[in-house]
Amino acid sequence: MSKSVNTVEIEGITLHLSHPDELPLRWVGQRDLMCQLLAAWMVIHDKDYPLNPRLLGKPGVGKTTLAYATAKELKRDVYIFQATMDTRPEDLLVTPVVSSHQEIKYVASSIVTAMIRGGVVILDEGNRMSEKSWASLAPLLDNRRYIESIVAGVKITAHKDFRFCATMNDDASTFELPEYIHSRLQPQIFIDFPERDDELLILKENLPFMEKDILTYVVDFLQRAHMKDERYTVRDGINIGRYAGKIIKAQKFTLENALKNAVKQILGEEALNYLSSGPKLVK
Repeated sequence: MSKSVNTVEIEGITLHLSHPDELPLRWVGQRDLMCQLLAAWMVIHDKDYPLNPRLLGKPGVGKTTLAYATAKELKRDVYIFQATMDTRPEDLLVTPVVSSHQEIKYVASSIVTAMIRGGVVILDEGNRMSEKSWASLAPLLDNRRYIESIVAGVKITAHKDFRFCATMNDDASTFELPEYIHSRLQPQIFIDFPERDDELLILKENLPFMEKDILTYVVDFLQRAHMKDERYTVRDGINIGRYAGKIIKAQKFTLENALKNAVKQILGEEALNYLSSGPKLVK
């Protein structure tokens, strides 16, 4: 195997590699979840191999952020692959493209690039993929730790430092995982809504320029919604806080009226039930 900066040659085939993702993400609070993920990726014996955890939870609770921040704690490059219902096996592995010189060029996915370079791959929203796509990853997710690309005609073995995890939303618009994949994506790490103090820390981390009163109002709104099992998440809270701050600057609204408008426009009028009492909504 020979390498350059952006290519690698395997079995006589040159693969063009992807670039790692560099994102301003930091995990705040709930340190036990990061410890669970670190434990899953740990190797404790020369006959041991890392597990492939599955991060489960509602959209917006921070599954991708947790995986990214944990990988960075290990000082590894991170590659994110966004799964969809249209994801094909070749999208996950190696895709042939026609170069400007009318030659076939083989492009390695972010998953294969992470395998080769010893990085961490996050398969985001993995339960949106079909069984056919999952089948192409089956040998990677057990002790074989390799993939076979029929398109490029190569078998690629994962670097010893390669780590894998999948994030999955608990909503209805997804495929059922085949049993042989279910057993390969273990352990399951559940991410729930954070407690109030942790949720406030997350808001401060993402909105460090925002007034304390706005953050306090937003976290109180979220905590009321959580108690009623609404699906509003801290991601929604960040958007509400950010938009409310912009409304105040642009239109000179009062704090409460700006927040009420932001909640209504981002989550809908029914979400106003979880706001504290105050001035009526400004139309």
